[in-house]
Amino acid sequence: MRFGLFGSATARHGGPDVDSGQGYRQFVDYNVEAEALGYYSTFLVEHHFTGFGQVSASLSLLTWVAAKTRTLRLGTAVLVLPWHNPVLLAEQAATIDLLSGGRLDFGVGKGYRHNEFAGFCVPMEEADARFAESLEVIVKAWTSKQRFSHHGKFWRFADVIVEPPTAQKPHPPIWMAAGNPDSIRQVAERGYNLLLDQFASFETVAERIAIFKAAVEERGRAFDPMDVGVARAFFVAKDEADKQAALERRLEAQRRLAAASSAPGVKNTASIMAYSDTREASEESALYGTPDEIAAKVERLRTLGVEYVLLNAGGGFAGDSLARFGREVMPAFADNRQRLVVG
Repeated sequence: MRFGLFGSATARHGGPDVDSGQGYRQFVDYNVEAEALGYYSTFLVEHHFTGFGQVSASLSLLTWVAAKTRTLRLGTAVLVLPWHNPVLLAEQAATIDLLSGGRLDFGVGKGYRHNEFAGFCVPMEEADARFAESLEVIVKAWTSKQRFSHHGKFWRFADVIVEPPTAQKPHPPIWMAAGNPDSIRQVAERGYNLLLDQFASFETVAERIAIFKAAVEERGRAFDPMDVGVARAFFVAKDEADKQAALERRLEAQRRLAAASSAPGVKNTASIMAYSDTREASEESALYGTPDEIAAKVERLRTLGVEYVLLNAGGGFAGDSLARFGREVMPAFADNRQRLVVG
């Protein structure tokens, strides 16, 4: 199996005595430590207007992580294409890929939070069409050897050639977040990799992988389980009380997410929001507990077809969960060919 990280950092608001950059620096240090422990990758979210300081400029923060690491894959999970100028995004992503020596994993999605679309004054009804057009422009920008023009519904570019070139050819691996069956099949049809969310039950994860595998094989390609990244919340607990306190924090975070994602009086129907909002469901989907308890859950994931797990610490980097998982859980599952030794 392969293990990476998934998540965010927090920039606190406050007065002159508040160090707003502390959370970002902790995030960078966290990733440096992860590389030394043998983790394979880090995937960073993009969110806006939350009021609690989640990462907004994902590529900027990943550039700093790239400068502080040597081997860690640098992922976005996800950049929400409907909000971005696709040519500018292609240039920025190519710059990271070039400077990092070809370590970028370009994760993209359509978005699902009402408050973000409302803040940008972008109708959510346009998300699919904006996503498709932007992705088309980005791929063309990375692969075209000649100048090109684009006259679409949302974007117009005249006689452009995107620089710099990407280090990875023909372009960085593209990962797409999806949950419902039709969206998963579209990922396979495009030939891209699949990102699955951290809230779905184990059984739902298995069903989604099976849909993706069948769709890939229907198109005459070999299915590689490493092309599916499955996010899971994780916390290595000292004891049962420590575990229960962490679960309570997770439930509170899920409720904040639900509040930010839905329009007033309207239930958000995005697949990422389809989880059961109960303590039992939250505990079942998360890798919380002692190292032995977590290892049992990881083994269960592996039997369901999961080979690539992205671990989310819940936005905080306190405690020793990263090191304990890396030393007490990961060695039993990690493919030795993917383990990294940093001197």
